[in-house]
Amino acid sequence: MVASSNEMAVDQVDAWPQWNGPSLMLVGPEGSGKTHLAQVFRKRAGGTQVAADALCDVDVPQLLAEGACVVEDLPGAGSDESEIALFHLLNLAKETRAHVLLTSRSFSSQWNVRLPDLASRLAAVPTVSLGRPCDMLLRGLLVKLFADKQIKVDEAVVAYLVRNMERSCDAAIRLVGELDRVSLETKSSVTRPFVARVLADQMAE
Repeated sequence: MVASSNEMAVDQVDAWPQWNGPSLMLVGPEGSGKTHLAQVFRKRAGGTQVAADALCDVDVPQLLAEGACVVEDLPGAGSDESEIALFHLLNLAKETRAHVLLTSRSFSSQWNVRLPDLASRLAAVPTVSLGRPCDMLLRGLLVKLFADKQIKVDEAVVAYLVRNMERSCDAAIRLVGELDRVSLETKSSVTRPFVARVLADQMAE
């Protein structure tokens, strides 16, 4: 789903493999959709995936054996070993014409990068930002999630959720799952009062 909060990022991911370079970085807060877009890229490119904290424990050439790789949650712990591994990964991608998608909650200029060559390399990586989901994106996502679970809801339910729920894609997925679970257990319809009770119970935990 495309909205103002993720439009630029979606466009860049969809542009693969015609990127302006071997690498792309997605930056945004938790729940903004970085992981979802990273998975879209990985499935299209047929590549591998690794968490930033695990970079120092993997074989860098093997990560690019299929021509593409996702590195999530940078900078991670930011150890010297992981910085060296990331530097080699970015260099190897350039040399072999492979592609690397990076995700982070902050811009690389805000990281405490100790390896000067890596800092220079990261500064050259095209970066696109994602914001927290706007009302339109949350609304569309909730409608889809309810439809996927064959839960009938009216517009009042969706509007109430958009106003009162945590503003993230992950939260929407968890919330619809919880509403589905509780409605099945209690044999209740997913109405506005029912949703209000579930939200209140979650906030009280």
